[in-house]
Amino acid sequence: MKKTWMWCLVGVLLLGSAARSQAQMTGGTEKAVAALEQQWLQSQKTNNPDLVAPLLADKFVNTSTEGKVTGRTETLATAKATKYDSVDYDDLKVTAFGDAAIATGTFKAKGTDSSGKPMDVNERFTDTWVKMANGKWQCVASHGSPVKT
Repeated sequence: MKKTWMWCLVGVLLLGSAARSQAQMTGGTEKAVAALEQQWLQSQKTNNPDLVAPLLADKFVNTSTEGKVTGRTETLATAKATKYDSVDYDDLKVTAFGDAAIATGTFKAKGTDSSGKPMDVNERFTDTWVKMANGKWQCVASHGSPVKT
């Protein structure tokens, strides 16, 4: 009876340790993806799309606030042609799901859009990130929705 009790205690301790490790790993994932979101923001603040290019997967899909769907190449071309005077994220949250993570937040920006027109943007975004086979996180999809005031 004592041996059975001791093995149960060992099992409980191992499960607790595994749960703690999973929680730490998830927190690490959320921090890593949040840092990548900040790199994306920095690319916009400095009008430097080269900072965001490695973050986008080859099969990246963007859905704009107008409902237009673009791939990686067109998204980067639009980023290159857009000039920001100010840009910021608010309420950034990242939730991890194994080798995937969802980032949500509010995007506010002023400047000139890719067609040369003035812009004043206030939108919610959802970015889907996947940990690739090489161990690096990349964004596979992004979606924006206008915030109505």
